Amino acid sequence: MVRSELLEKLLQAYPHLPRHVMQPALDTILNEITDRLAHGHRVELRKFGNFTCKIREARMGRNPKTGEALHFKSTQVLRFMAGGHILERLNRPPTPG
Repeated sequence: MVRSELLEKLLQAYPHLPRHVMQPALDTILNEITDRLAHGHRVELRKFGNFTCKIREARMGRNPKTGEALHFKSTQVLRFMAGGHILERLNRPPTPG
């Protein structure tokens, strides 16, 4: 699902709210999640999952083709842990028809 599909689902679920109201609301939610993660905070969405950022330390590596030593900078890596509700739905047997 992409952002525009999510926006359409929200508009279908709340037909009394116009697009020009729903679109900034969705942007605010997504921006707040991104900002919290960028500042090192954990984001927990009940029944969905948890987002956290871990720091991958700087390290030395090698180019496998040339053997040249490479330096990799420290970076943040996004981690997602699915919640129990979503795991249950993903592993539910498919319904016939």
